[in-house]
Amino acid sequence: MTSSLIELRHLLHAHAEVGLDLPETQAILLDALAGLGLDIRLGAGLSSVTAVLRGGRPGPVVLLRADMDALPLVEETGLPFAADRPAMHACGHDMHMAGLVGAARLLAEGRDELPGSIVFMFQPGEEGAGGARIMLDEGVLDAAGERPVAAYALHVDSKLAAGVRRTRPESIMASSNLLNLRVHGAGGHAALPHTGIDPVPVAAEIVLAIQSFVTRRVPAHDPAIVSVTRLQTNSQARNVMPSTVEIDVNVRTLSRETLVLVRDDLTTLLAAIGAAHGCTVESEFIEAYPVTYNDPAETEAVIALLGADRLPASGMASEDFAYVLDQVPGTLLFVGACPPGVDPATGPAMHSAAVSFDDTVLDQMASIFRDLAVHRLKRGTVH
Repeated sequence: MTSSLIELRHLLHAHAEVGLDLPETQAILLDALAGLGLDIRLGAGLSSVTAVLRGGRPGPVVLLRADMDALPLVEETGLPFAADRPAMHACGHDMHMAGLVGAARLLAEGRDELPGSIVFMFQPGEEGAGGARIMLDEGVLDAAGERPVAAYALHVDSKLAAGVRRTRPESIMASSNLLNLRVHGAGGHAALPHTGIDPVPVAAEIVLAIQSFVTRRVPAHDPAIVSVTRLQTNSQARNVMPSTVEIDVNVRTLSRETLVLVRDDLTTLLAAIGAAHGCTVESEFIEAYPVTYNDPAETEAVIALLGADRLPASGMASEDFAYVLDQVPGTLLFVGACPPGVDPATGPAMHSAAVSFDDTVLDQMASIFRDLAVHRLKRGTVH
C-alpha cells in the first residue's frame, strides 16, 4: 500500500487549503474513499467528510479522526509536490489524511469480521478555526447511529525519529485561550501629558504584571503560559498621546483550575492597575481550545497494544481533537516522522516553512489506526 498512500499524500500536499472551506481536499478524499462501501456524509458549515464503515457483526462504534487543513505559509522545502499557493501542510495534516484513508482500506477488507462500526472523521479547520466543534454540532458522533465508545487521533512529529510512538494519560496538550484588553486613558498633545491620562506607561506596567503573575501566582506543578502577542495604540501621529492601548494575550494551561485562576484573578489585578492610574481596563476572555485530555484507561490500553513510549511531559501547544475527547474517552498519539538524513534534534519543527515528513511512515499510521479500532471493537462496550 505504500506507493498509493505516498501518491495520495503528495496530491493532498500539492492542493493544500486553509481554514474550513477545503473543496479540493474534500474532492481528493472522496475519490480516495470511493468503492470502499462507506456511508459518507459531507459537512454543511465546512468541507468535512464523515464516513461510516459498518462491520459484519454487531458491536460498538469507534471514531478515528484526521485533520485536513493547512497553514498560510509559503513553502520553503523545495519538494516537487509543494503547493503553488501560500498554503502548506507544515503540521502534517496531509500525512494524517493519507494514513486514515489507508486505515479505511485495510478495515474495509476485513469488514465481515468487524464486531461493530467505525466512523472516519476528516475534519477541516484544526488550525484555529475550531472545525471539530462544528462537526460535533453537525452530529459527527451520531453518524453511525450510536455514540462511539472511544475516539483516536494520530499526529506526526518531525522532531521524533520515524516510527517512534509516544503518548501519555491525562493532559497531553494545553488549552488555548485569548485575553483581549483595552486600556482607556485620555488622549492629548504629546507636549502636554499632564493634561491627559497616558495609557501607554499603564500598558507597560500591565505587561510586566502579567509576567510576575505567572511566576508568583500560578503553581509550578500546574503551569500556565501567558504571552502578550499584540500591543497597539489608537494613535497614528507621533505627537499625539493616545487615548487607548489594545493588548492581546494568549493564555495556555493544562488544567481547568489554572485556567479559572488566570481568567478571574489576572483580569481583576489588571483592572486594579489601570484604576490606580486613572485608566479603565476592559477585558474579554475567550475560551478557545480546551485541554486535550487522554482518558487514562483508554490510553493505558493503547500503550500496551502498541508498545508506545510515555511522553515525559505535556506540551503547551493545543489541538482541537480536545473537543472530541471532552465527549468521548480516547487518546491522541504522536508518531515520529523525521525524514531520512535529518537530525530530529536540529531539523525543522512543525509549523516551519521548511519542515518535511517521512512518507514511509504512512503504512505504519494506517496499521496503527486499524489496530486501535479493531482492538477497541473487540473489547466491546466496557470502558
